[in-house]
Amino acid sequence: MSPAFAIDTFDLAAFGLLLAAAVAGVVVVFAATLVVALLAGRHSVVDVTWGLGFVVVAVSAYVTSGVLGVGNTVVRTVVLALVAVWGLRLAIYIGWRNHGKGEDPRYAEMLGDDHPPGAVTAYVLRKVYLPQAGVMLVVSLPVLAAMVRASTVLPVVIVGAVVWLVGFAFESVGDAQLASFKSDPDNKGKVMDSGLWRYTRHPNYFGDACVWWGVFVVAAGHPLALVTVVGPLLMTYLLTSVTGKELTEKSMSQRPGYDEYVRRTSGFLPLPPGSRPARAT
Repeated sequence: MSPAFAIDTFDLAAFGLLLAAAVAGVVVVFAATLVVALLAGRHSVVDVTWGLGFVVVAVSAYVTSGVLGVGNTVVRTVVLALVAVWGLRLAIYIGWRNHGKGEDPRYAEMLGDDHPPGAVTAYVLRKVYLPQAGVMLVVSLPVLAAMVRASTVLPVVIVGAVVWLVGFAFESVGDAQLASFKSDPDNKGKVMDSGLWRYTRHPNYFGDACVWWGVFVVAAGHPLALVTVVGPLLMTYLLTSVTGKELTEKSMSQRPGYDEYVRRTSGFLPLPPGSRPARAT
């Protein structure tokens, strides 16, 4: 068998140490976010942390694997770059989008007014911070697995990077197109249905899913590493059925013209307009 296609080795002990470092990094990041949120008087700052937290995990895994002397330099560097570029862009975009705004309606509704003042912090920790921290750790498992890969397996790395690039393009271009659309006062209350938004109602969420499937492909190379598929699976499930697509469409459902947009536009996978029943995708 050619070395390029040989089954990779997997250092389970090193993976455990990287996971411990990731847990520590995530705890610090979310603790700092809570402090900032309490000082700012709004918990929507946690949305910026979502991207930054993954960068912290990737950096801690890169440094720790380097100290341990495990993993392949090419794979480690590629994964660090993929996660850092994605996470920093997302954090900067969300920070810019939310600048000068009040509390996100999602968090305002979640917190409500029915909690004693002293119980709000515990409540938001349980309902917002801890779930996000847990999801971040699970989704990051392929990052940790990639950092302990012993060989390059170049074709696999290239395929994963291409999948990531497709996702990054969809997410960043989709966000830019939507931001441009919303910046025009004449579009207030209208439905965005041009650009990438003609082919999928959620190019940003589709792109996000592809990013993490790409990272997983880069990490693949050993049967144990394949177990980390739970990361992109969880991210895809959340984007399509829980916090992404479902919440967005619930808030958009009363907007004039949205039902027609739903009928002609794919719900997630990019498809030609009207090519198939949108609600089935």
